[in-house]
Amino acid sequence: MKKNIERLQQNYLDQAREKVTHAKAPASLAQDSENGRRSFFKKAALGGLSLGGMMMLPTEDTIAHTTSKVNRLSNPSDLKITDMRIAQYGNVPILKIYTNQGIHGLGDVRDGADKRYALMLKSRILGENPCNVERIFKRIEQFGWHGRQGGGVSGVEMALWDLAGKAYGVPLYQLMGGKFRDKVRIYVDTPTVSDPDEFANKMQERVDMGFTMLKMDIGIGLIKDEKDTLTNKSPWGQLRGWSDQDVMSYTQTPHQFTHVQITQKGLERMVEYAAKAREKVGYEIPLAIDHFGHMGYNEMIKLAEAFEPYNIAWLEDLIPWQNTEQWKRITEAITTPTLTGEDTYHKKNFKDLIETRAVDLVHPDPGSAGGYLQTKKIGDYAEEYGIGMALHHAASPITFMGTIHAAAATYNFIGLEHHSVDNPWWEDLVTGIDKPFVKDGYVEVPESPGIGLELNEDEVKKRLREGEQFFAPTDDWNEIRSWDRTWS
Repeated sequence: MKKNIERLQQNYLDQAREKVTHAKAPASLAQDSENGRRSFFKKAALGGLSLGGMMMLPTEDTIAHTTSKVNRLSNPSDLKITDMRIAQYGNVPILKIYTNQGIHGLGDVRDGADKRYALMLKSRILGENPCNVERIFKRIEQFGWHGRQGGGVSGVEMALWDLAGKAYGVPLYQLMGGKFRDKVRIYVDTPTVSDPDEFANKMQERVDMGFTMLKMDIGIGLIKDEKDTLTNKSPWGQLRGWSDQDVMSYTQTPHQFTHVQITQKGLERMVEYAAKAREKVGYEIPLAIDHFGHMGYNEMIKLAEAFEPYNIAWLEDLIPWQNTEQWKRITEAITTPTLTGEDTYHKKNFKDLIETRAVDLVHPDPGSAGGYLQTKKIGDYAEEYGIGMALHHAASPITFMGTIHAAAATYNFIGLEHHSVDNPWWEDLVTGIDKPFVKDGYVEVPESPGIGLELNEDEVKKRLREGEQFFAPTDDWNEIRSWDRTWS
């Protein structure tokens, strides 16, 4: 008798799931389910809740009770991508992927990236099951590249993981193998001001806010207008421009080709910023440095040696990440840790840096690296070679929180960058999560499905970039217009 009852119950469950999947929209299903449960409980109150009592009730009442915990919002195996749209605020395009079951996923096309890097992928993901993240990534990964050109593939990948977490009802970190930590350490970016004392006060303000790890920007742009601080600066200042986007400008010329050199006076002026900061915040707090300027690796070694007395946590992006051999020369010549990788796309492009131990730390940004899983793969591969991983981020709170999950799931993680501390409305772009995000220098890992937050649509609409619409239709990108295979 008991086996027969259990078999009948299983049949009822199967029938109910079939009805949930094919019969009605989620809203009407939820209402029908609630009505069914009410009817069931009224009858059960008279006859009890035993299995025998259940068998005396009509089939629909038994189904309503036995399927009361079935997730009617999503049947993951039948999910299909139906649309992808963009809403951009400032320099960050927010990406939204829609499905046939009313759930969606959110990502970014990285700060400063062109939204079209993602839109051209739409035709290649429509109709796919978003839970097959790696399968979809395999199809689109060829369209990613370094820097902001990785933003399209990465943005799609990140939105897919958010969607998959929601579909299965689990936080993102769980889909990546679980978490190593409940809280993720944050390091705060601090753009440099021109006066060393004022800059040191700014660093102290960060400490007073609760941050336990700091980064500061100290570059030769601070001293370029001072006499006898740099050699060979005049061609750039007089002929080609210091900060424009022309391919022949100083900022667009790789470090090894500028032949700018720093003098002893220049070294002393730059080191003054680090010395004042250490004097103010002490030596117990890790203090990293970034944005040195475009000089060759010899000059960077000179600069690194000058900073060594101040126990710097790492020296970031001294030269372009692609110059593996030069990175190795720098790393072996100094005692301060070296770090690079925020513009590097895909694990395969980190392999030389890691395998040759050309740097002491890798530094992917999920928005360029290929998304959350690629970031974890990079960290895991670095761990095999005894190399730690810090994470770069400068986009929306959506991918900031998604990166929190990736950091939690990666063993050799050290710290995650927070680039929007001084933006008073940045956290207001999202809802569903406690604020402020950072408490005593750490962010708690969300436990809600997916990334663990949703958009505050009213706030996003207020912040839309001029000329942009809020997730406007993108039907022009629905059709594939090319043959994508790269081999014959």
